[in-house]
Amino acid sequence: MNTQRWMSKQFFSFYMTWGIFLPYWSGWMIHTKGISVSQVSLIMSLGLIARGFSTFIAFPYLSGKFSSKTLLNGMAVGTLIAILFYIPANSFASLVVVTLLLHFFYPTLMPALDSAAGFLVQSKQLKHYGKSRSWGSIGFVVAGMILTFFTGALGDEVILWALLLGISVFMFLGFMRAPAILSNKPQIGRTKKGGMLELFRIKHFGLVLVIVILLQSAHASYYNYGYIFLQEIHAPKYLIGTIINIAVIAEIIFFLIADKSFHKFSVGSLLTLAALGSTVRWILVFSFPNVIVFCIAQTLHACSFAMGHYAFMKYLIKHIPPEQIPKAQGIYSALALSWSTAAFTIFGGYLYEIEPKYAFLGMIICTIPSMLIALVYRSIEHKKETPAMMFSSPELK
Repeated sequence: MNTQRWMSKQFFSFYMTWGIFLPYWSGWMIHTKGISVSQVSLIMSLGLIARGFSTFIAFPYLSGKFSSKTLLNGMAVGTLIAILFYIPANSFASLVVVTLLLHFFYPTLMPALDSAAGFLVQSKQLKHYGKSRSWGSIGFVVAGMILTFFTGALGDEVILWALLLGISVFMFLGFMRAPAILSNKPQIGRTKKGGMLELFRIKHFGLVLVIVILLQSAHASYYNYGYIFLQEIHAPKYLIGTIINIAVIAEIIFFLIADKSFHKFSVGSLLTLAALGSTVRWILVFSFPNVIVFCIAQTLHACSFAMGHYAFMKYLIKHIPPEQIPKAQGIYSALALSWSTAAFTIFGGYLYEIEPKYAFLGMIICTIPSMLIALVYRSIEHKKETPAMMFSSPELK
């Protein structure tokens, strides 16, 4: 089978659902369940905390018990059931319970897909990680464009049914034929030996992890306050969705060209460039709070998010043994994409109340240290080039 096409379909179908959930789910709860903004903020914050525990503890543990395909399918089924429970849930307490249930299953699909891609690259069955991952970003944009049309015509109630349909399609694709290696059960002896602490004995894993945690944390203000900041600087309402999608389009372009254009760059060089781009991005937004500069700064999402994520995947594929990949993905997802973002959301909110543009400038408290640490790591890499590891990919060196 065409493994590249299979992985692209999986990324596309999952991120279509993420393109529905991430921007619209809070609004759906407010407008269809009748809860307040403060209540939905608390619900989603609790969900973010639950997501961290799920990806940090549950996902690595289950990855040691089940094959990648079984885990993906099980989490997809659990996600579908959790979404169905939203239909009868009408009280604040019931919405909290259902949201916690959803965040046990749904966000783990993200590291599970990246882990599957890592296995396929290491086994030389997937040639271009970036090319397949770009289809995830395309799916995110497509979902937003389609849903905007349907919510305008049919109202916010359609958001639930769109998410149910998207997860159903993802689940259906998961039960179809997949690369055989993803059906292999983990070797019990090897997974027992390889606890999470073993990861930090792998050369420079802790250093790289700190860099990507700082890089991803720097998006906290943008993710949470970017929409209202655009209103603050008088962006036309009908263009706000398009302006936000500039970042995703930049991300798509990066992932499409990454394997060919950046395959000779070391992990340290990529992380340094990502941190530099991120620093410039937030300084631009702070220094020139207008719509045109914000649009220009959006293109730097290709550095601040996409390049940083790609660099981590490149390090993982080159240095992390297959049985440890889910654990590395779980730590990355929990620390970089969940808990640290939640912490800097609070910091960014405090700055936003003082002056909206301070929330973005404040993010350089993450990007500058990440750039300095990345420069140190880059110098270590360049001092002594190590021989290619047995799990490295010729396409991602």
